[in-house]
Amino acid sequence: MKRHCLALDLVDDPKLIEEYERYHLNVWPEIKQSITEAGIVEMEIYRVANRLFMVMETNDDFSFEKKAKMDAANLKVAEWEQLMWKYQQALPIAKPGEKWLLMQNIFKLTEQ
Repeated sequence: MKRHCLALDLVDDPKLIEEYERYHLNVWPEIKQSITEAGIVEMEIYRVANRLFMVMETNDDFSFEKKAKMDAANLKVAEWEQLMWKYQQALPIAKPGEKWLLMQNIFKLTEQ
């Protein structure tokens, strides 16, 4: 099992943030299915102000490259991602087209 942490910003507008959170109360079933089929076992998203933090627990076969290929071939995922861009904005350090950025772990209380 692997853990990945990612960050992304939302457009800093309270109304849009509220809409974004409402969508995430009822994520489309096709999106949940695409997430689990890619090897993501658990996913949580946290928010502070307009900053999002995602924690993903994945099986050992998961890769971001495989997930990207699967997403590119899934029209429902493309529709969801297009919709979410209304609410999301790339971090200032993101390259063109980058969305969620992988974070580097800099501290761990215990070694396992």
